[in-house]
Amino acid sequence: MLMQKLLAIASTLLFLVTSLTNVVAQPSTAAIHAKAESLKPKLIEWRRHIHQHPELSNREVNTAAYVAELLRSFGLEVQTGIAKTGVVAILKGGKPGPVVALRADMDALPVKERVDLPFKSTVTADYLGQTVPVMHACGHDTHISMLLGTAQLLSSIKKDVPGTVKFIFQPAEEGPPGDEEGGAALMVKEGVMDNPKVDAIFGMHIQSEIEVGKIQYKSGAFMASSDWFTIQVKGKQSHGSQPWKGVDPIVAATAIINGLQTIVSRQSELPKAPVVITVGKFNSGVRPNIMPEEAMLEGTIRTLDSKMQQETHERIKKMATGIASTYGATADVHIDTKTLVTYNDPALVKLMTPSLETAAGKENVSERAWVTGAEDFSYYGTKAPSFFFYIGGMPKGTDNSKAPGHHTPDFYVDDSQLDIGVKAFCQLVFDYAKLKAQGK
Repeated sequence: MLMQKLLAIASTLLFLVTSLTNVVAQPSTAAIHAKAESLKPKLIEWRRHIHQHPELSNREVNTAAYVAELLRSFGLEVQTGIAKTGVVAILKGGKPGPVVALRADMDALPVKERVDLPFKSTVTADYLGQTVPVMHACGHDTHISMLLGTAQLLSSIKKDVPGTVKFIFQPAEEGPPGDEEGGAALMVKEGVMDNPKVDAIFGMHIQSEIEVGKIQYKSGAFMASSDWFTIQVKGKQSHGSQPWKGVDPIVAATAIINGLQTIVSRQSELPKAPVVITVGKFNSGVRPNIMPEEAMLEGTIRTLDSKMQQETHERIKKMATGIASTYGATADVHIDTKTLVTYNDPALVKLMTPSLETAAGKENVSERAWVTGAEDFSYYGTKAPSFFFYIGGMPKGTDNSKAPGHHTPDFYVDDSQLDIGVKAFCQLVFDYAKLKAQGK
């Protein structure tokens, strides 16, 4: 009887050990890195093709077709037409494990490229009724390339991949045109984080001011929410020579602009998190000798704390209406939230930072301060723990204070080390599964 019990216990232990080994065993880091490095020519080829053929938000028809064709050639299950032009590929690994999502964005910007490259964009397109130049002035072309490389590498070792990997190629990160829906919010709305349900999602963004080969991240709040606001100030029209017969909306609107900055300097708890309020547009009047009836202000709000975001909204409304009334005018305030705070789950960051260090070298990975730029990757974080990080694209030896910024005609990134992104994504997939299997 005792011998039978001991044999049963031994058999159970052997089963558990075998099962655990089956879950966490993975190709060596050196093997993954070697495969990623062998993909460099393809990564550059894909990136430069996409760079030369950019498309605006919600219009990424040819980009999506190009991506889908490549993904099918890797043997992946591909879905198209998600959130208008989005593409999702599914890789079902040969071993049990979690569902991990990896995301890249695909859209370009209405910017005219000034950098003289062999693959320079000369594309034009319609944007809200205007013909505009189009350029990948934010590096989304590199994101597509790195995620395609990850998909090809993992597909080539499918039997060793734990769980399921979702490759998300998202349109309209820069914001859909006009009143259209789009971007990550629509991807989430259409169920990209379900069927199968995603356990964790990772994303990256190339940076023109971070040296190539380096990775930067921040735990918790990383990138700001983005709200766009309009303030319509209504006064009373009069002849410009007799302002006392009317109510000047321009004077009232100017006072509102100055007042808004005191929300930042005098009402916001800045040691807790930054707040930015910028008025970027001021429209009023048609002739120099007519005091107009209306003035329109448009601008953006950036916050890194959701409670402060709502407080700032209320303060803007109160400030604008209050100041307008003192001038005998009225103010109507409308605020439209474009993105949430991009929040990196602290537990996930702590767990997975070593994976980034393995991919790029510990000396090349560092934590940074938060960023007032925004990213709609934030919407995926409402459905699963998320981790978003920066990857360097600045040529070595460049003074980062002189590196051309994103969304500018001179934007430039070094694409010689895109394999770092592939290594990072692959490492995250394998390590996350291993650590989850260990109960971490």
